[in-house]
Amino acid sequence: MAVNWTAPEAASILPVPGVRIGVTEAGVRKANRKDLTVFLLDDGAAVAGVFTQNRYCAAPVQICREHLAMATGIRAMVINTGNANAGTGEPGLVNARATCIALAKALQIAPSQVLPFSTGVIMEPLPVDRVLAGLPAAIADAQAAHWLKAAEGIMTTDTVAKAASRQVVVGGQTVTITGIAKGAGMIRPNMATMLGFVATDANIAPALLQSLARELADGSFNRVTVDGDTSTNDSFVLVATRQAAHAEITAWDGVEAQALKAALLDVARTLAHAIVRDGEGATKFIAVRVEGGVSTEECLKVAYAVAHSPLVKTAFFASDPNLGRILAAVGYAGITDLDQGKIELHLDDVHVVTQGGRNPGYREEDGARVMKQSEITIRIGLGRGSVTDTVWTCDFSHDYVTINADYRS
Repeated sequence: MAVNWTAPEAASILPVPGVRIGVTEAGVRKANRKDLTVFLLDDGAAVAGVFTQNRYCAAPVQICREHLAMATGIRAMVINTGNANAGTGEPGLVNARATCIALAKALQIAPSQVLPFSTGVIMEPLPVDRVLAGLPAAIADAQAAHWLKAAEGIMTTDTVAKAASRQVVVGGQTVTITGIAKGAGMIRPNMATMLGFVATDANIAPALLQSLARELADGSFNRVTVDGDTSTNDSFVLVATRQAAHAEITAWDGVEAQALKAALLDVARTLAHAIVRDGEGATKFIAVRVEGGVSTEECLKVAYAVAHSPLVKTAFFASDPNLGRILAAVGYAGITDLDQGKIELHLDDVHVVTQGGRNPGYREEDGARVMKQSEITIRIGLGRGSVTDTVWTCDFSHDYVTINADYRS
């Protein structure tokens, strides 16, 4: 069960004008499950993407980068679950291209206007014949209201669908933002195996979209970690259909433009948090906030050292206030001139460490009380500067091992 996250009601996930979604059962890996999804975009939509930094990236990631670089105008996306089409060499590229060609032919668009995505088991050949055979049914199913159905259709080890919507007013027009994501394990920023798709009908200038996608990813999906593993397939795609009847947004210097960006980030961050809450075997949602750093990079080094530590994560699962593990992780994070005498540590409202040592007023029963909670904030003060940043993670339970040991069975 995800930590304080349940699948939203379908009625709360709002259609985005200019986007239709179809989902079907293609039998990619298992029968009788939704596993093939298509997004159909009206002409004029602007699309940008941020992808895994893993050099051993999957065939669909390579094709997505290639097609986006062509700038021919993306009109469709196709996502299969159950098979990652990663570690598949040249045949994997051929199969990803074949999927794009088949969908393009059915929609009477160019193959370069299709983005393919895959998620699932690595190093197994994509059953491309099943994917191609399922495309007509997915296309026929396409409706504007199928966002939550798509969230279910892209799941792998997820236990719950992840979707969110927001609305803001721009130029007197109500603008909609809706997104879905999948991910539960093999989650580590750069990107964080996750897929995320966010769309809005806001009239955003296409020239702004790539930098916006990067900013949204850096503030959400690139601030979460479950197990420290960067996947081969991670992708975050931002779509602006530009159908809202307000003046084109060409800069972010207005109040309404800033409100739109904040709402977009809120959707992306909600989805990213949902991934951590649904981390494989997770029982606790943990925010690691580092304060008093010299730079963002420094804060993130410390935050990730703590968030990735198996010793820290297992201690939180056990509700064991063995908090020296946190200090050890801070120490090995890579800040060579760190003054341990300035370190402060809080667990929520409990002041654990001051000036690098145990706070005289700290009682272990107070630490244990906080660690029994399902949501916890670790606050680390470095005493070096004024920069603050936060990473979100979860604990490690017995179920994490079980899920990953049994993943292919």
